[in-house]
Amino acid sequence: MAQYDFDLGIIGGGAAGLTAAAGGAQFGAKTILIEKTAKLGGDCLHYGCVPSKTLIRTAGVYSLLKRTKEFGLPEVPMPPVDLAAVMDRVKKVIGKIQQHDSAERFCSLGARVLFGSPAFIDDHKVAVDGQNISAKSWIIATGSSPSLPPLPGLTAVPYWTNETVFSQSKLPSRLIVLGGGPVGLELAQSFARLGSKVTIIEFMDQILGPEDIDVADIIGKQLEAEGCLIFTGTKALNVEYVNSLIRLTIADNSGKDQPQIIEADALLVAAGRKPNIDGLGLDAAGVVYTPRAIPTDLRMKTNIGHIYACGDVNGQLPFTHVAGYEAGIALTNAILHLPRKAAYDKIGWCTYTDPEVASIGLNEKRAGKEGIPYRLLEEQFAGNDRSLAEGDGRGKIKLLISPSDKFLGCQIIGARAGELIHEWIIAQNGSIKLSTMASAVHIYPTFSEISKRVAGRIFADKIFSDKTKSILKFLFSLKGRACSPAE
Repeated sequence: MAQYDFDLGIIGGGAAGLTAAAGGAQFGAKTILIEKTAKLGGDCLHYGCVPSKTLIRTAGVYSLLKRTKEFGLPEVPMPPVDLAAVMDRVKKVIGKIQQHDSAERFCSLGARVLFGSPAFIDDHKVAVDGQNISAKSWIIATGSSPSLPPLPGLTAVPYWTNETVFSQSKLPSRLIVLGGGPVGLELAQSFARLGSKVTIIEFMDQILGPEDIDVADIIGKQLEAEGCLIFTGTKALNVEYVNSLIRLTIADNSGKDQPQIIEADALLVAAGRKPNIDGLGLDAAGVVYTPRAIPTDLRMKTNIGHIYACGDVNGQLPFTHVAGYEAGIALTNAILHLPRKAAYDKIGWCTYTDPEVASIGLNEKRAGKEGIPYRLLEEQFAGNDRSLAEGDGRGKIKLLISPSDKFLGCQIIGARAGELIHEWIIAQNGSIKLSTMASAVHIYPTFSEISKRVAGRIFADKIFSDKTKSILKFLFSLKGRACSPAE
């Protein structure tokens, strides 16, 4: 039997890699984690989830201060934002979390951490700065990075990405955002609230492409109300940097309108992601890959049975919680040798605009694409008492059910949607009946009552039908209505 230095080798110290390293070591596997940069945490901690949500919160507080009069309070003078101070707070939050993601902590769990640039020599061995390391199984968890569109002139422009935006210290008076997906919209709204005049350019016909059009429209109208200018169905033709100004030429995809030039002080590129696979030596390991991902099966296995790929690098769902979930799948297969498979239909996600957009299962767009019949039930946050008390009645909940009243999916756009969706994630994962959801007593007044209300609508028509009234009238001699609306 072949002998290896380690039972498990992991490349990449982000969400998937850290989960795999901690789990592998605690299972008793001799584990090594190799990280290319000088610190653990990956994109989520340093350039993604943590800094963006910290910035979103800061911008939200500043925006709320502008609404004091709506709550019967005196108006508050609003001095200009010091972006450097804002980003200092972002860095402090990152620093606090970084303490948890330290090499010392993982060593205490039993996993060795090595910093350096790894490259496969063969399917069991990697070279790291002149040192050869072998492992029985490998997990590739190198994540992704911003993908640059083929925009003429872009390389000569000092553009931002999510990897550089949090190091900025001067708030731009005008900002162009290329991309109307979650990253682009979250950052666009944050900068708009802090005081920048923001223009969003989206190639597709709607922002938030995977979401239903009515959901995207709610977000679009909110962003426009906050001063953002949104162009959809629009192509960026070229960009140049002239006299310290960004000059972006755009045109309608239909070709009907003449191109126009938009000027700004800064340009944020948020037009997609690409897998971090350069320099890994995947060919030497025999691992199949594409420019978009390292393909895997539902056990996270690549075409090489003892090499797995987790997180953004495998091109599935680009979320931190999914990366951790996939790492657990890979560990179960690699260390415990149990054939566990991923179930992506049971995973939810959230876009942290204000209002938030959260989803689990099918929406109308996906159901239509797959030819799945459904019935749609909706409830508006404007009818939720807690929403009215907090001055935030924007948005709604959408529930998709099958003709036989089986849960198919839920979308929530509104305050705290990212928290509210978990009730439906649990329902999906636990195969909980919709009647249970409808009968559960929710605390009043809460935002979550909207979930009980929409679930209750499934049964209301049956319970309070004319047929039911007739039966009850016959059985109990009920007398019917006590009053009628005026004619």
